[in-house]
Amino acid sequence: MSKLFEPLPLRGVTLRNRFALSPMCQYTAIEGHVSHYHTVHYGRFALGGFGLLMVEATAVSPEGRITHGDLGLWDDAHVQGLSHIAAFAKAYGATPGIQLAHAGPKASIQRAFEGNGPLNERDAARGEHPWSVVSPSARPVADGWLVPTALDANGIAKVRSDFVASAHRALRAGFDVLELHYAHGFLLNAFLSPLTNDRTDEYGGSFENRIRLPLEIAREVRAIWPQDKPLFVRLSAVDGSSNGWTIDDSVAFAKVLKTVGVDVVDCSSGGFGVYDYPSGYGFQVPFSAQIRREAEIGTMAVGLIIDPWQAEAVIGSGQADIVALGHAALRDPHFPLHAQQTLGSASPNAAHADWNIQAGWWLDNRETKLHQLGPWAPTVDAAADRRRG
Repeated sequence: MSKLFEPLPLRGVTLRNRFALSPMCQYTAIEGHVSHYHTVHYGRFALGGFGLLMVEATAVSPEGRITHGDLGLWDDAHVQGLSHIAAFAKAYGATPGIQLAHAGPKASIQRAFEGNGPLNERDAARGEHPWSVVSPSARPVADGWLVPTALDANGIAKVRSDFVASAHRALRAGFDVLELHYAHGFLLNAFLSPLTNDRTDEYGGSFENRIRLPLEIAREVRAIWPQDKPLFVRLSAVDGSSNGWTIDDSVAFAKVLKTVGVDVVDCSSGGFGVYDYPSGYGFQVPFSAQIRREAEIGTMAVGLIIDPWQAEAVIGSGQADIVALGHAALRDPHFPLHAQQTLGSASPNAAHADWNIQAGWWLDNRETKLHQLGPWAPTVDAAADRRRG
């Protein structure tokens, strides 16, 4: 059997296969609340055969949102909508996960498909106004962006408590995997990186100081997240600049994260506007492989993994424990089930045995009829009819 379809036990949770839906913001929430769109959007990947269904970056506070359209878990009222997504995933064999995030200096911007930059007059005309943003240092992301307030001791304490409170709500909503977002230039990545952390207190300067807040949050969340449920961290394995966070830093940090109970590092990269690494197919897989090998921790690989053979090679060669699909999943929500057929791992007696029964029965019935009919070819009359049409 393909390595991709071997179950993966993580603490008391077992993923049915090694495919994960990568967390991708949909910017369709209203005041943090799940919409009907989200229910359908995530449901199709549960039906599509994914082992882990990771819900998009979900803000731990209103000021931690990237946009006005971000999902949230800063209020108990957000739990019910997310619980429907988690319950549906479980009903159809997928493990529900959720990513908790604080956008930090990248908060208070436009939705990606509305400009992906600072909010402006057009946004204000729609009733979407900017809010104050925070960061480790009072340094804007770029010219024209909001200047963040450097977090003081009280602000840092609030960020920690916001993550813990949101983790409690994620548990109540029924999620079995929790991921902390430490990547892509958001708040906790900004603490890690020497490109953005100018602090001179215990949260800045040395490597040990820059990892302090992300490590404190991981430790505090692990303390309340059940011991039989896995904890992930999404990490920008490299900033992309020789002056920034490096893969060696990521290996060292992963070793420390492992000691506080983190189970998997989700290996992404970048976030600060520079990227000096090749960006070909599977370009982040080497980061996953090195962290897995040297830190001896589980990893999830992501980034331009586009076909079943490529995904199989990542898992089969031990470069990662899980492959996460983003764009490829949007293009084909049934990617894992199609990969199962492509790689010869489907049932020989019923090609759609692992599809949800409501669809699988019909599709196997169709296969039987097609087998009986033999190869199809257009008739002369049919071709003529198409030309006339």
